[in-house]
Amino acid sequence: MSIIVWNCRGLGNPRTGTELEVVTRAKDPSVLFIAEMWADEARLKEIKRKIEFDNLFFVERNNRGGGLALFWRNSVDLHVDSFSPNHIDSIINKGKEEAWRFTGFYGEPVTHKRIDSWNKLRQLHRKFNIPWLCAGDFNEIMRSSEKLGGSSRNQSQMQLFRDVADECGFIDLGFTGPWYTWQKHFLAGHSLWERLDRALATNDWFLRFAGTKVHHLKSDSSNHCPIWIDMAGLELQCAKKPFRFEEAWLSDHTCSEVVEASWEERGVDDPATKVIRKIERCGRELKRWERDHFGNIRNTLKKKRKEFTEAEKEAMRTGQNFKIQRLKSEITELMDKENRLWFQRSKVLWATQGDRNSKYFHSRAT
Repeated sequence: MSIIVWNCRGLGNPRTGTELEVVTRAKDPSVLFIAEMWADEARLKEIKRKIEFDNLFFVERNNRGGGLALFWRNSVDLHVDSFSPNHIDSIINKGKEEAWRFTGFYGEPVTHKRIDSWNKLRQLHRKFNIPWLCAGDFNEIMRSSEKLGGSSRNQSQMQLFRDVADECGFIDLGFTGPWYTWQKHFLAGHSLWERLDRALATNDWFLRFAGTKVHHLKSDSSNHCPIWIDMAGLELQCAKKPFRFEEAWLSDHTCSEVVEASWEERGVDDPATKVIRKIERCGRELKRWERDHFGNIRNTLKKKRKEFTEAEKEAMRTGQNFKIQRLKSEITELMDKENRLWFQRSKVLWATQGDRNSKYFHSRAT
């Protein structure tokens, strides 16, 4: 079993929705907690269908901002116990000996109101005496080393967070991946990084799930990292996709040249199989062309993301983020191209499969 928590900064953004589908397909979580969803019920139900989850509970957004959502699969015996604009508290295996609780948490973003969030945690702590996992965007750091750039965080603010964590008996589960989970880059060239998102658990929860690993995943569409809490410590491997002609290739004029050259090539093929041979030859040439000329979008994205990671390290050393801004723009452009691929596939499958397209769509879009 695994859980993903993410402050996605708006599910209305198509890139964010696509990224969520990619992450859930790759990590296969049983439970998904989303903060700052900025979406209405219709959009959330659409997301639920696309990521193939069975259940949804949400806390409505306040005007255009905020909002929380909890998705889970039928394989998990989960019952929502309480909720507020800052949390969704649930019990797993309620009434059984192996019962435990998961709280998706969103700390108050306004500094002078953050004490209300800590008081909410204290109330939740007093409610049950079972193993407890609490994870999300707490909108606060615990120590100065969890921030880079900008002015120093007030020590009393961090102490209030440490105090409530101690009162609740929480242990920080640690992480692998980037040190900071939130970032903001300014056009003037400077940046801020903070570790605002984390997974906390009581000692009895930690002992029960001793193999748990917390991963900070990378995000292109939000300034927060998704947090993947893997209780098994295993990563899933994605299947390779078969050859498909992609509509996005048509944005490059040399695509048609490859098709024409392949089709016009003369050979000694049997007239009865000539068309089949030409189609096969065209497919091979397009594969080679995609790899060598047009470039596989996902491989290019992977390369740009690695460059972005190095650019972040450089910006942390130098205080200049101009390279980050350029790479961010390039990654956004590549994600838009990737979205066109997804849209083409979903449109074709919808025509042939209707509402039954979901399983086939996700298996082919990998």
